[in-house]
Amino acid sequence: MSDSLDPLVWLPFDPAELGEVPAGLRYEVVDPREHVPDSVADVAFYVAPYAMGPAVGDVLPQMSGLEVVQVLSAGVDNVRSQVPQGVTLCNGRGIHDTSTAELTLTLLLASLRDVPGMVRDQDERRWNTRWRPALADKQVLLVGYGSIGRAIEDRLLPFECEVTRAARTARDGDRGPVHGFEELPDLVADADVVILVVPLTDETRGLVDAGLLARMKDGALVVNMARGPVVVAADLLAELHAGRLLAAVDVVDTEPLPADDPLWDAPGLLVSPHVGGATSAMWPRAHRLVRAQLERYAAGEALHNQMTGAY
Repeated sequence: MSDSLDPLVWLPFDPAELGEVPAGLRYEVVDPREHVPDSVADVAFYVAPYAMGPAVGDVLPQMSGLEVVQVLSAGVDNVRSQVPQGVTLCNGRGIHDTSTAELTLTLLLASLRDVPGMVRDQDERRWNTRWRPALADKQVLLVGYGSIGRAIEDRLLPFECEVTRAARTARDGDRGPVHGFEELPDLVADADVVILVVPLTDETRGLVDAGLLARMKDGALVVNMARGPVVVAADLLAELHAGRLLAAVDVVDTEPLPADDPLWDAPGLLVSPHVGGATSAMWPRAHRLVRAQLERYAAGEALHNQMTGAY
């Protein structure tokens, strides 16, 4: 049984989901969006709920004993500004790689082969045979090359396409060169498909603007799996209405997307409602990560996925 002096951990799920929980810690199941118990000042390790609303971050100033914030999302842009100085922030790297990579390929293939058009034809009982582009033989540019980017690449290669990688900093990767962001104007000019999987930072906000979009090939497909503000929506809309580009997005500037937003009616656009990680694959991976982090914390070891600098 845990001692009352053991560090307190807030979990958004039953500790039993972790299997045998690490000893030397106390556990409470708390969703601060619904209720903030009196133990808030004693929390040392806070695992935030996955669906992050304002209360998830708003509760942080009340946690006077806080040492670690563990989020279950790959991005930390929703909470990072609220994490107090000296508190370790860890992201959910690895939790969503599989699910997000699956949806990326789903949106990519559905857009190229015009599955939405087939569904509309089916609704109208219309047999509409036509040629559509394949993924095979295409040049695909991955903008962002962390664990999700690598998982997407794993699934792209069997489709007989060529993958180019880009990230904030150029480097020699184990699978080939990773180009720096400064090369994007030239890289997008050669790409048939541009997939965005970067975190939202000051550097990536508005990264894909009118200038970069104008460099893309006629008929190129933009797939945004990152965050809405990485793409300048008005600039993308202009290209879509001109009929020059196609796009598929799992993320938008304002979520949920307002009913009167012009994105709903944009030609050549496929929208999914930010469900890249929301599959049956998420929770087993989340539980494994949280358990590993708690084991390291209880043992006084360095935690994985620590977010430093601008992340």
